[in-house]
Amino acid sequence: MTSSAPQPSGAAAPAVSSDSSDRRRWFALAIVMTAAFMDLVDVTIVNIAIPSIQRDTGATFSSIQWITAGYALAFAAGLITGGRLGDIYGRKRLFLIGIGGFTVASALCGFAANPEMLVASRILQGGTAALMVPQVLSIVHATFPAHERGKVFGLFGAIVGLGAVSGPLLGALLTEWNIAGLEWRPIFLINLPVGVAGLILGRKFITESKAPKALRLDLIGVVLVTAGMLMLIYPLTRGEELDWPLWGYFSMAGSLVVFLVLVLFERSKTRRDGSPLVELSLFRVKSFAAGIAVQLTFGIGLGIFFLVWTLYMQMGLGWSALRAGTTGIPFSIAVSVAAGISVQKLVPRFGRKVLQAGALVMAAGLMLYIWESDRYGMGITSWQMALPLVVMGVGMGLIVAPLADAVLSEVPKEHSGSASGLFNTVQQMGNALGLGLVSVIFFGSIGDKLKPAEVGPAFAEAFQHSLWWVAGVLGVIFLVMFALPARPKQHVEEDGGEAAADPTAEPAKEPALAH
Repeated sequence: MTSSAPQPSGAAAPAVSSDSSDRRRWFALAIVMTAAFMDLVDVTIVNIAIPSIQRDTGATFSSIQWITAGYALAFAAGLITGGRLGDIYGRKRLFLIGIGGFTVASALCGFAANPEMLVASRILQGGTAALMVPQVLSIVHATFPAHERGKVFGLFGAIVGLGAVSGPLLGALLTEWNIAGLEWRPIFLINLPVGVAGLILGRKFITESKAPKALRLDLIGVVLVTAGMLMLIYPLTRGEELDWPLWGYFSMAGSLVVFLVLVLFERSKTRRDGSPLVELSLFRVKSFAAGIAVQLTFGIGLGIFFLVWTLYMQMGLGWSALRAGTTGIPFSIAVSVAAGISVQKLVPRFGRKVLQAGALVMAAGLMLYIWESDRYGMGITSWQMALPLVVMGVGMGLIVAPLADAVLSEVPKEHSGSASGLFNTVQQMGNALGLGLVSVIFFGSIGDKLKPAEVGPAFAEAFQHSLWWVAGVLGVIFLVMFALPARPKQHVEEDGGEAAADPTAEPAKEPALAH
């Protein structure tokens, strides 16, 4: 594997036309965005295929839990470390290692001979995704100058929107088609051609970048972060199945102690050699700290909504996986369109108000969904769900793309990998917290012994109850957003002149591309 480190000033660079350079970096963007989409889809695609996996492999309920939770645990625990490794050894290098490992793990999942092999392969898949995903935003941050990042983050938001609902839809189609009699296996095997193409094209088009000063991996920090994440997320993912044992509460409380020890150690590490795993100075950047808080809270809301929505449609209304998957198409389109418009057109003019409007619009969509679910009951149709889903999708699109821009716009380039890892980690933590709350706010409102005729109405009522909670979370997000800068820094500075577009930029190297 070759990489092209930035050339020293004064060194002759090969002549590359501006058109060629522009093409190369947009090719690079397409590659990393495709990888991000592949990961987003893989998080959700398995849920739809679980009945097929259970029938084909004889997997127990515990095994099924681990097929889904194992990926999330490995992914969340490794994100910060993956981001820092990119800072140290090169973001392109770690991205290629990550996408290569993800492709191999996907093949192992697709050809798994038994549930145990599938669980182990899913854990490997989550671990390699933790190497790949943090590099996506880091590569964008290092490759594109500040005045172009708004457009790029708009595309990123569109990808997030598509990934949010494409997983269940794609999983339903691949499972129902039963390609070559492989049942559920194509949901993993589809990653192989995408991953191989990403490896070949990424090696050619992605620019290598790393922290300008030499850093070392903080192994103690890695252990503390991993332990803290596992102590928090493991009880949340297994709590409902195990009837919320006492040790789970002790583990979650103990995770807070571990995170406190991590902060103290990282401060000491920064003073000693300047190579901490978590760059605490990032939290002195107001836009980053506030954006991380919003991201965590938003993740909680999404974690609740997407799970209860799936349960409501498939278990409550008795819809097929394919019908449930296609019902989400209007939501996906709305998120994608709104994400592009918000960053390119609205945020430069209205700044933070766009994100706050997104929270209010999404809450309005939830209120509409609650009203329709109550009015139409078990007779509700996919078409009747389309309007609230479009309104919610517009609201989500107004948040997701500008939020990434707001969080990373003022982060120094040398810490972009660490910042990207933290950004993705808090989203996963939020999702895990939301999933844990589902057992309380959704299953907690459903009786233990329901007659067949009572199941549908009970799930519908629990769904409506859960959406009130999500609306409350969006209210909190609206208030936290007041801590974000009124307008993203690059937009403010562009109005006043081009010279100050990005104080962290290195003018001679900002648009540097692989030679």
